[in-house]
Amino acid sequence: MASPRILVLAGGISHERDVSLRSGRRVADSLLEHGIEVELRDPDATLLHYLRESRPDVVWPALHGASGEDGALRGLLDFIGVPYVGSRAEASRLAWDKPTAKTVVGRAGVRTPASITLPRDAFRELGANGILEEISDEFSGPLVVKPAQGGSAQGVTMVDDRSLLPRAMVDAYTYCDVALIEQKITGTEIAVGVIDSGAGPVALPAVEIEPLAGVYSFEARYNAGETRFYVPARISDEVAARAAETALTAHTALGLRHLSRVDLIVDGAGTPWFLEANVLPGLTETSILPQALEAAGHDLGWVYSALAEAAISEAAR
Repeated sequence: MASPRILVLAGGISHERDVSLRSGRRVADSLLEHGIEVELRDPDATLLHYLRESRPDVVWPALHGASGEDGALRGLLDFIGVPYVGSRAEASRLAWDKPTAKTVVGRAGVRTPASITLPRDAFRELGANGILEEISDEFSGPLVVKPAQGGSAQGVTMVDDRSLLPRAMVDAYTYCDVALIEQKITGTEIAVGVIDSGAGPVALPAVEIEPLAGVYSFEARYNAGETRFYVPARISDEVAARAAETALTAHTALGLRHLSRVDLIVDGAGTPWFLEANVLPGLTETSILPQALEAAGHDLGWVYSALAEAAISEAAR
């Protein structure tokens, strides 16, 4: 059987454009090394016309941020009948919105930090100072403020000093009109990748994240040497099994497909707490999912091609 013609999409116009270009290049290179015909393209206004004319066998979206993870592009690919790797549009929309994902996964029995969601307009109209006072009274200990939508830790602030809360809200609203204020869980930060090439979802080894500056910021994620990663994570086998089960539960509850990365905090009692799920994890040279795949003994090109074949097979059915 001839290998499929794969179109890798990378770049886009989100805040994570540069990261997407790096992910796309890594995916394309891995596929090329596996002997597969690959084209790498930055999506633009000509994309839909190009897809209708060229009809690739499958699209491999490596688009981070809203342009690739909010479900819009995936919905268009469904509409014109082009197979693609990754979660369907509906599941992508669920996971992309962090408060919604927390609700869905929480209903499936997974622990997730207490939180409140505040749209920018409500924050202004109902009195910012009064709201912040109520938040300070209701939540004990440190907080995490983040945009309700977005990735790569952009706009995320760890609030250990309540005087920093107003500024944290401003930073979150810079990236999204809705902010999520969450109780900070102290513990070991890990990420668990999930892969499904057709035989059912499988959790990869948990990756422990230790940023040298103390916060897993945008820079810590993508600048080599700013974060230590431990694969597998330095947790007991029992806790690792619990984390894998949590990741699989989140992946399934959200209806995700092919690949995902579930971010967790393991507290002192060994309980994994769900933070968010990523429908398109970073695939750069410093990203977590490729590290987990290699730790599990997988060849990246083989996995990426297997996911492409799975997308083609599902479309044919």
